[in-house]
Amino acid sequence: MARAARQSARTSVWLEEGKERRGARGGGQPFRLDRDRITEATVRLLDAEGLARFSMRRLAAELNVTAMSVYWYVDTKDDLLELALDAAFGELDLPDPDTDEDWRDQLRALAGAYRGLLVRHPWLSPLIGTYVNIGPHSRAFSRLVQRIVRRTGLPEHGLVAAISAVFQFVYGFGTIEGHFIARSAAFGMSPDAYFHHAMGSVTRFPEAAEVVRESARLMEARGGGTVEEMWERDFAFALDLLVAGIEAMVARNTP
Repeated sequence: MARAARQSARTSVWLEEGKERRGARGGGQPFRLDRDRITEATVRLLDAEGLARFSMRRLAAELNVTAMSVYWYVDTKDDLLELALDAAFGELDLPDPDTDEDWRDQLRALAGAYRGLLVRHPWLSPLIGTYVNIGPHSRAFSRLVQRIVRRTGLPEHGLVAAISAVFQFVYGFGTIEGHFIARSAAFGMSPDAYFHHAMGSVTRFPEAAEVVRESARLMEARGGGTVEEMWERDFAFALDLLVAGIEAMVARNTP
């Protein structure tokens, strides 16, 4: 049974490229459809309705075709989600790694772009941890991250850890920010209005009131009159801490 499970385990839609489409589930190739159009509609639907509500039937309705027509191009919903994931990474404006620009500036720019991607597409973060992400746009992003971090001067054995420190931080920060914005919108409120509403509600519980008061002092010291300003200050400062940490490790390992 374990062997059968390994054999049936899904890998990636990109490993299916070049194989003949089976077509049996949907008959002949549907008119007016192609994989790019289906992927674009998938991204659009995920942005509008979220990951939980996404379905092949809902996508087919968006495209004004039958669900069976979509199966001519993909075998499963997982295939579609993986295609949408890579399409989103295609939105990133990747810097040229061969320029003379300082690695610090390039790392900050790439981290900021990644954060923006996660905020624009809140459905992206759970998919990043689900699929192997070997589509062309994801590969280009990963390759560039590695090239930039190699330029820091860190020893070879520390490069993966440095990449994790920076981009797992960005992943967490962008995920929380994106979900907060989406939740605010779901209640018909701005992030500022929802933040003040949430803080006001929490203070009514004595067990949480002291924590809120301590947090209020920290936020006052941090500065920023809006939620967006607070996020920007926090993100920039945290990224500076990580860059400073890389610089310190390079200095420690330099004879």
